[in-house]
Amino acid sequence: MLATAEALSRLLDAARRVDARERVDTLDALDRVLAADVTSPLDVPPMHTSSMDGYAVRVADLAGASEGANIALPVSQRIPAGHAAQPLAAGTAARIFTGATVPPGADAVVMQEMAQVSDDGRVAFAQTPAAGEWITRQGADIRRDSVILPAGTRLTPQALGLAASVGCAQLDVVRPVRVAIFFTGDELRMPGEPLEPGAIYNSNRFTLRALLAKLGCEVTDLGIVPDRLDATRETLRRAATDHDLILTCGGVSVGEEDHVKPAVEAEGRISMWQIAMKPGKPLAFGAVRRGDSGSEAYFIGLPGNPVSSFCTFLLFVRPFLLRLAGVKNVAPRVFSMRADFSQKKGDRRNEFLRARVNESGGLDLFENQSSAVLTSTVWGDGLIDNPPNHAISTGEIVRFIPFSELMR
Repeated sequence: MLATAEALSRLLDAARRVDARERVDTLDALDRVLAADVTSPLDVPPMHTSSMDGYAVRVADLAGASEGANIALPVSQRIPAGHAAQPLAAGTAARIFTGATVPPGADAVVMQEMAQVSDDGRVAFAQTPAAGEWITRQGADIRRDSVILPAGTRLTPQALGLAASVGCAQLDVVRPVRVAIFFTGDELRMPGEPLEPGAIYNSNRFTLRALLAKLGCEVTDLGIVPDRLDATRETLRRAATDHDLILTCGGVSVGEEDHVKPAVEAEGRISMWQIAMKPGKPLAFGAVRRGDSGSEAYFIGLPGNPVSSFCTFLLFVRPFLLRLAGVKNVAPRVFSMRADFSQKKGDRRNEFLRARVNESGGLDLFENQSSAVLTSTVWGDGLIDNPPNHAISTGEIVRFIPFSELMR
């Protein structure tokens, strides 16, 4: 069995970014991945602006101002945001508002709370401002011709705002990754159908489709495939035609009714199988031929137990899909946190334990860590990455990966 780090490294090394790209409106680009750098065509802000409501002045005109020797200046112009500013005449002040253009000649802004307007319209200042005070310089945020968003960036709301701030109405993004998914198991039924003896509802279909949607994939759901080798092979051939990845759930173990692995070997290749992790050991990776074209669709086979499929998706399929989409940094953030429980015996495999954060900032462990107990994934806030053969003591610092990191 492969160690989890080695398995993930192999997956990511094999992933090749989808070549096709699209041009989309910036307003519609949330969670898409940039296919090209975004370079700013302008400085931001494009001119010197005031960061306060107040008065634009020449520092030299207020030399010597103090509490006992106020200096009063006439107001020569009023500059709201979005309006042009005229050069500031010497010996005058300009009424100015936040975000407005600082007039040529002015080298400081005095906030309005530090000025006093007299009945004759003149404004008095009780201190000399420092040069540049309350002025946001041209290009303080972004310099013209600088790369503000590199290719491979997954576009967050704030990234869309940044692109818009330099005038980008459209963005070049990678085409969504196309995923075909199907499920094996004669025991599987859909909610709403009668549940005969020995049958179970197909919860994995709902979990995995939602996770794929969260990653922005185009999903083709091929449904539940009978536990037969011929049916599995035919579905693999159909799935390979127009998809980047074929994702299956169930049938990758070594039982007589587990047909996915031999079907993939007949229609393509298996290059990795079985990982030293708990839950989720029987994970398979390979590829399926696309007819006689010489090309292949990637294949990942997940185990059928609901917690196993959930955890292996988050830890392996998610980063693989992000890498196919062109995302460079696919690793989730890992936090060092205190275990408020003890686990007397470690497993020989790398364990991923469902835990949640308690009110004192430590971690509590879900009492039943079985791979069939889906309740643990709803109760928990994330996974404790526990090394092989490691017992956990109360108060020990452990590695914790929040679900929020594994789903972004």
